[in-house]
Amino acid sequence: MTAKKVVLLACGSFNPPTNMHLRMFEVARDHLQKLGFEVLLGLVSPVHDGYGKKDLVSSTHRIAMLRLALQNTDWIKLSDWEVCQEGHSRTAVVLKYHQNLINSIINNKLNDNINEQDAPWFLNVLQDSCRNVQSIQVKLLCGADLLESFGTPGLWADEDIESIVGNHGLVVITRENANPQQFIYMSDVLTKYISNILIVNEWIKHDLSSTKIRRALRRQESIKYLTPDKVIDYITRHELFGWTNNKQS
Repeated sequence: MTAKKVVLLACGSFNPPTNMHLRMFEVARDHLQKLGFEVLLGLVSPVHDGYGKKDLVSSTHRIAMLRLALQNTDWIKLSDWEVCQEGHSRTAVVLKYHQNLINSIINNKLNDNINEQDAPWFLNVLQDSCRNVQSIQVKLLCGADLLESFGTPGLWADEDIESIVGNHGLVVITRENANPQQFIYMSDVLTKYISNILIVNEWIKHDLSSTKIRRALRRQESIKYLTPDKVIDYITRHELFGWTNNKQS
C-alpha cells in the first residue's frame, strides 16, 4: 500500500525559537512514519507582526533567528508567506494557502499568482517526491495547549476549527499534565473529526517555552542549551528580549 504523504506545518510566534520547537517535528515524524505516513517536509510559519502579542519582536528578527535555528536540519524549512502579508492571517488561512500551493504545483497548474519563488522550501525537498503523486496533505503540527485553546470562548471561529481539523488534520504533541483525549471527548466538533487528529506522546518530558527563555534573558541569565548557539549569539548581539551587553564594572 502506498504511504500517505504529508507536510507538517507549525504556526506560532517563535519568539524566540527553542530546541523544543524543532524537537516537535522530529517526534511527530517518527510517530507518523510508524503509522505508515511518509513525512516529506516540515514547515515553520512565524506569525505576522500584526498579531500584536506582548513582547513580540519584529518578524525581521524572528525570521533571522529561525533561519539560524534551521541550519542543521535538511527537512524542516521556513515559510515567510505569513509574515509577508499585509496583516495577521488566521491559522486556517495559512494552512489553506500552503495546501493550495502544493496542490497547484503537484497538478502543474502554476499561474501568475503562484510560481517557484513562492515556494523555495518546495523545490529541493519535495520536487522529486511529487512526481506521479496525486495528493499531499498539509497537517497542523501543534502542542496540546493549542488543541485546548479551541475551547476558549471567542478565541477561534467555529468555521476555522472545522476547516483546520476537517480539511487538514492535527498532529498534537502531548505535554505534561495535559489530557488531549479527554479534551477531544468534551468537544463535539473535535469528536466529529477524531480520525483527523493524531496524538503523539512525547515521553521525554520537558518544560521549555519561549516565555521562559525571554524571562531568563530579562534577568541576564544563561539560555545555553535551550536554543541553538547561533540563535543565542543573534539575541545577544541585537540585545533582544531585555538582554543587555552592558556589564557592571
